[in-house]
Amino acid sequence: MSLLTVRDAATGALELRVAETAAIAQALRPLGVRFERWPAKDIPAEASAEQVLEAYRPELDAFLGETGAGSADVIKLDPSHPQAAAMRAKFLNEHTHSEDEVRFFHAGSGNFILHVNGKIYDAFCTAGDLISVPANTLHWFDAGEAPSFTAVRVFTDTSGWVPHFTESGISERFPAITA
Repeated sequence: MSLLTVRDAATGALELRVAETAAIAQALRPLGVRFERWPAKDIPAEASAEQVLEAYRPELDAFLGETGAGSADVIKLDPSHPQAAAMRAKFLNEHTHSEDEVRFFHAGSGNFILHVNGKIYDAFCTAGDLISVPANTLHWFDAGEAPSFTAVRVFTDTSGWVPHFTESGISERFPAITA
C-alpha cells in the first residue's frame, strides 16, 4: 500500500497521512512531483533488466515521449547484494540532483522523502508506483535495512544523478515511515 505522510520539518507534527493514489498525487503535485500508478506486469521475479523494460515498454515509451527523457534502465537490490548496506547508507542523507529523479517500482518498495517549504513529505512507494522528483529538490531515499526492490530508472543524462549532499542532518530526524 502506497502512503504519503507529511510532517512539519521544525516540530515533526503530523499534517497529512493518505494512502489513496489520487490523494497522494494531489498532495505532491504543487511540489512539481509526479506520482501515478502503472498496471503491474506478470513477469517472473528473476526476469532480466531487458525483460522488465520490455514488459513496461508501452508505458515507458509514452513517458519518455511526454517528458523528453532519453533512456531507462533497471536497478535490482536485495539483502543478499554485497553492497546493499553501503548503497542504502549513501542515499540516506539529504541531497539534490541536477535532473529529475524518476523511479517506477516493478517490485518491492522504498521511501522518497522530500524536504520542501518547511515540510517533510515521506512517499512510501510500492510495486506499481511511479514517482518523479524534480531536479534540485532536497530529498533522500530509504529502502529499509533489508532493501528489496526492482525499479526502472528514467533519465536524460546519467551525470545529472550525481548526488549533491547538503550535510544538513535532517534525514536523521525523520526516518522513513512504512505502511
